[in-house]
Amino acid sequence: MRVPFPSLSSAGCVLALTLVVPALAGPLAGQMPARAQAVSVQWWHAAVAVGGVATLMLVDEPVARFMQDRRSNDTNDVASVVRHMGNYPFYISAAAGTVAVGLVSGDSRITRAGGRLAAALALTGTLTRLGKFGAGRERPIPSGLDSDQYHPFSTGYTSLPSGHTSMAFALATSLSDEIERPWATVALYTGAGLVGWSRLNDNRHWLSDVAAGAMIGIFSAKLVNGRWRVFNLRPPGVKAGSQGIEVAWNVAF
Repeated sequence: MRVPFPSLSSAGCVLALTLVVPALAGPLAGQMPARAQAVSVQWWHAAVAVGGVATLMLVDEPVARFMQDRRSNDTNDVASVVRHMGNYPFYISAAAGTVAVGLVSGDSRITRAGGRLAAALALTGTLTRLGKFGAGRERPIPSGLDSDQYHPFSTGYTSLPSGHTSMAFALATSLSDEIERPWATVALYTGAGLVGWSRLNDNRHWLSDVAAGAMIGIFSAKLVNGRWRVFNLRPPGVKAGSQGIEVAWNVAF
């Protein structure tokens, strides 16, 4: 007899985060280790990333067949749970919950961490939407297993990059950089990786879509957290006051 995994609704995600966010915010309230010097992103870093995604496109169809041949009720049950980490009720609640914990506790470090998380998610969402519109790639469904169907700058073709994956990796990277604990890094990136796997299991994305989404999420979070620099773009400043949260992004010339 098969016992199915419980399905998480949007309301369930929000309720779960009311328990998860305080647990994640706990280490943020402790002594924060010194941050490493920011890494300057060079043009060849972008070239390697694009080349990697392009290489994965060569195996998109075999990987899709492999995943669908091994798809089962059990894998569908797991996917139905883990994919919620890439759904907007989950990551919006994570950002809002972290800010709320900071405001209630009076700890400005936690509040600023929530503001940076929100900024990272916003940047990820913007880059993901631009990528989808520019690529115009068809999903595995209903196009079957033909991975070479593109309609650049057209609406309705939203396979590349994977939005669930990009948001999950932005969330994982942002929180991992803030908490800076090995256990948190392993847990967060494992969860994000499972979100990417779920998109392949559900036949909603190609492998290269998932890889591109992961790169966008990591890049956005590292940029917002100040771990990576592009040109002279500095990390945004986050200010919490009685009027709410203010996020300001300055560019030095």
